[in-house]
Amino acid sequence: MQKEVKIGNIKIGNRPFVFIGGPCVIEGEDITLKTAESLKNITLRLDIPFVFKSSYDKANRTSLRSYRGLGVEEGLDILLKVKERIGVPVLTDVHTVHEAGLAAGVVDVLQVPALLSRQTDLLVACGKTGKPVNIKKGQFMSPHDIGYAIEKIESTGNASIMVTERGTSFGYNTLINDFRAIPIMRGFGYPVIFDATHSVQRPSGAEGRSTGEPDFIFPLSRAAVAVGIDGIFMEVHVDPAKALCDGENSVAIEHLHYYLEVLKRIEESI
Repeated sequence: MQKEVKIGNIKIGNRPFVFIGGPCVIEGEDITLKTAESLKNITLRLDIPFVFKSSYDKANRTSLRSYRGLGVEEGLDILLKVKERIGVPVLTDVHTVHEAGLAAGVVDVLQVPALLSRQTDLLVACGKTGKPVNIKKGQFMSPHDIGYAIEKIESTGNASIMVTERGTSFGYNTLINDFRAIPIMRGFGYPVIFDATHSVQRPSGAEGRSTGEPDFIFPLSRAAVAVGIDGIFMEVHVDPAKALCDGENSVAIEHLHYYLEVLKRIEESI
């Protein structure tokens, strides 16, 4: 039986799918609040549950020179304002055991980044907070292996778990999606999210930074909804060309309403 994960008034694990989205990294208070408000309005019009996502720190950037974010203190302060002023639940990445405790005091969902999805101490620390935890499946992991990461969270007594498919390494600087992964991971009984934007990333594809193939975001999203998912994850920016992180695999906010409208129709048809 598929479990539900509750995030405030949102139930993930039954229709409709939840939309998780926002800028890859927090670039400033004003742009973050405005983006969150726009996303809230779009999802309200479509009656799609919405969780805002942005990171206070991107600790796994390819190059030391890459923009990482505003840091834990300032970033969490902005995410708290998103919760209180915009009135939406918030999800963010955590990278260390210490960060798990800090972030749990502010956000609604802790996310374990893909590259840290085997870090036992981090997974256990996130589980011990009692907050819902979203585990992004490592690009280097089979969908069957996510079960071991799930067990680490379950060992703490926390059953509010989601797992996210974000593509699999295929040679150098390339990811592919094997859509068998979605039913395989759903077989563990927890909601499965499809990360449409990281799935089109080309990791470290251009001299110390990642690039992407955004033309494939929408087709892959449609395929994932048709296969059967509990949520869609997208990085969304007001101007992807000017984004400080992952702009080349982000959705322009102007396209989002149409994308979600089509995805909702697909879900309703199956």
